[in-house]
Amino acid sequence: MKATFLTEDFLLHTDAARELYHVYVENLPIIDYHNHLDPRALATDQCYSDLAELWVTHDPYKHRAMRINGIPEYSITGKAPSKEKYEVWARTSPYVVGNPLYHWTALELKRIFNVDDLLASDTTEEIYQHCNSLLQKEGYSTIGILRKWNVEIVCTSDDLLDDVSLHRMASEHVADLKVLPSLRADSILAFGTPGFNAWLERLRQVASINSLEDYLYALRLRLDVFSEAGCRLADHALDNGFAFHLPNADEASRIFTVCLQNGNMAATDKVKLISFVLFKLAQEYAIRGWVMQLHIGAERFTTSRLRSLCGPAGGYATIGNVCDIRSLCDFLDSAESVGGMPKTILYTLNPADNAAFATLTGSFTGDGVAGKLQFGPAWWYNDHKEGIENHLRTLSSYGLLSRFIGMTTDSRSILSFSRHEYFRRILCGYIGGQIEKGDLPNDMKLLGEIVKNISYNNIYNWCFD
Repeated sequence: MKATFLTEDFLLHTDAARELYHVYVENLPIIDYHNHLDPRALATDQCYSDLAELWVTHDPYKHRAMRINGIPEYSITGKAPSKEKYEVWARTSPYVVGNPLYHWTALELKRIFNVDDLLASDTTEEIYQHCNSLLQKEGYSTIGILRKWNVEIVCTSDDLLDDVSLHRMASEHVADLKVLPSLRADSILAFGTPGFNAWLERLRQVASINSLEDYLYALRLRLDVFSEAGCRLADHALDNGFAFHLPNADEASRIFTVCLQNGNMAATDKVKLISFVLFKLAQEYAIRGWVMQLHIGAERFTTSRLRSLCGPAGGYATIGNVCDIRSLCDFLDSAESVGGMPKTILYTLNPADNAAFATLTGSFTGDGVAGKLQFGPAWWYNDHKEGIENHLRTLSSYGLLSRFIGMTTDSRSILSFSRHEYFRRILCGYIGGQIEKGDLPNDMKLLGEIVKNISYNNIYNWCFD
């Protein structure tokens, strides 16, 4: 069966929506300021042996859908042959109707491989052979596929101790694509966790660490390396239960010493140490002109079975509790009070936080800085059509939609850049629908500039100019 819904006016149900999309945003480059692509694959311009390696193996969204569909884990993330992993995804694909995966699958096959058919039992082999044949040709490597998506800037997520020279190598492949690191800072705050001591030993190769002051000094040295590599953003996963209680420097030093000696800290002391180092990091980001990203509200500790089989990021997390707004405000206020609050993006996995996060954009502002605090794009389980529209509606109601910095993939898949087109179509459909109802003026110059800014200009000017 053909993907007949995937016309040039897909999701564009009014004349205004069609004009906004086709005239103002369709051909804009993509800036993807937060994703989990492998920098080594970008640096080496990796080629792919088959469609499964490119499309299925590294996509937790697909893995989650296949699990719900009853597919054995062996065929999803286990040692099953590559083609089998593709085939079980093809078997699941017809069952994801209503999920954004259904639209993304059709978009990815059409835009990259010019496939008009829907993935189903009767098209599985034909699509596999067609796409595999193209993957052997020039232009279907990692960098080649990014160019097909019209990607201009891509920022990967990198641990403080990762090799950021890979990004320079990746950027040298073509002149019109910039690959930059961004700091994924979770390891820095992982005090008392099983892997922290081993990570700390690696950091000790940067500088001797016998005190909290030494630790902060070593962190600054690595932050300087990231800055020299073009880093513009840092990211923290403040998961379910985020709390902020800022101690003074002496108390923080005492707690860190205990951590170095035996790693056993009281839960309240751990919160205080994390709060102090997070507070110091925010100041470092502000000094460097970086953007701080806070991903809030994921409950990652669900199934021990899948955690042992797939590792900590296997697509089995769920939506956590609503954010402790008091703690979030205390953190931002503490940083702002010492002139150390950087530009910040708030993401929530729990849509119950939408209104609170949108209103906070009017609480923490900066003279001469448009949109200093951003309510970031609909994240993870919210990046479906309804979730994106709810996000746009909430931000419009409580903040300034016109200053919004647009979409990002937050993905490990090189094909997930379909989400930018998906978002831009939904954005234009949302604005166009209001024009059609008479809720907004039919002023294409004004509204066309707004959708263009949201899709590209705002994030470029806010973070990369």
